[in-house]
Amino acid sequence: MKVTGIETLLLDNVPPYRGGRKWLFLKLATDEGIVGLGERVGGGVTDLAPQVALLTHLAEQFVIGENPFYVERIWQRMFASLHDYRHPGMDRTPAISAIEMALWDIIGKATNQPVYNLLGGQYHAKLRAYAYMPSDGVWENPEKAGDVARQLVADGFSACKIDPFMPLFPLPRDIPLKDLKHAASIFRHIREAVGDELEVGIGTHGQFSTAGAVRAAKVFEEYEPMWFEEPVPPEMVEEMARVARQTSIPIASGERLATKYEFAALIEKQAAGIIQVDVGQCGGILEAKKIAALAEAHHALIAPHMYVGPIAAAAAIQLDACSPNFMIQEFNVGPLHQELFLEPIKIVDGYITPPTGPGLGLVLNDEAVKRHLSH
Repeated sequence: MKVTGIETLLLDNVPPYRGGRKWLFLKLATDEGIVGLGERVGGGVTDLAPQVALLTHLAEQFVIGENPFYVERIWQRMFASLHDYRHPGMDRTPAISAIEMALWDIIGKATNQPVYNLLGGQYHAKLRAYAYMPSDGVWENPEKAGDVARQLVADGFSACKIDPFMPLFPLPRDIPLKDLKHAASIFRHIREAVGDELEVGIGTHGQFSTAGAVRAAKVFEEYEPMWFEEPVPPEMVEEMARVARQTSIPIASGERLATKYEFAALIEKQAAGIIQVDVGQCGGILEAKKIAALAEAHHALIAPHMYVGPIAAAAAIQLDACSPNFMIQEFNVGPLHQELFLEPIKIVDGYITPPTGPGLGLVLNDEAVKRHLSH
């Protein structure tokens, strides 16, 4: 079997724009008629034309004409063949991820197996998921957090995450004690409303200095958060490790890191015990599996990031299903995640059941895709 071509699809997301305003999908065709799906994660970026050009360039130079089963060889060539390209980063590595997950989709379809069965087999029959508690209105009225928490529990969720510190930017910055305690009151109202029925993670996007993060952690420790996410900017691994040593709250990080090379420092320096790998950005499914294994060797857990479109989300679920140290999966999706596929991935009572179909387990609804193509 050989890869014969690439097609890119740029789609307009719909409000509330979960996973970004624009989604960039790709199809890899083969000479046996099997087509693999991938996604170049865009996040908040709307000008994805340079990424279309990069995907096409990578495919033409390193993928077309190759056997799609040769994932390692193709990956290494895309990552390291050119001197100035060999570095983790959020420009080239997500494009590599998109192509890599499409290769796995082809392999799964060719063997009639879900990807997780090709990476060690299914370990988890169902995957615990967490919701994102909107901070709009909650910062102004912390009591509202209690109402939202009750609804999440009623919907079957046992965990959520909230960004309690407003505004999000600039960062890192000093947050006065008054604001820290105001943010902590959000957690107090959640505990008063639902007790220990709902785990709550603190999201910060690296807002704090090291000293500020340690101070904030002490304010929040009494509410026993599920984690303290990116307490300092993610490139500050040594400083994050200093925070981790001074708090009982587990530290989570990784959504803005790429490849095993960046994750190695995070894990080995014990800067985070919960690894939020993003399959659509880190280098793909196999690279994420290697990162998960590195975490496992250090008794760390994975809680993959999912502010992405539906194909990258499906790739994350393949990783979850075959990883013994899986903890919980972010499930931050909108209506279009469901509309674009004949059998979309769903959540029931706070859990995701991994699809049993071949590859990523997705079949595009071509009519729905046409309705949302960007013009």
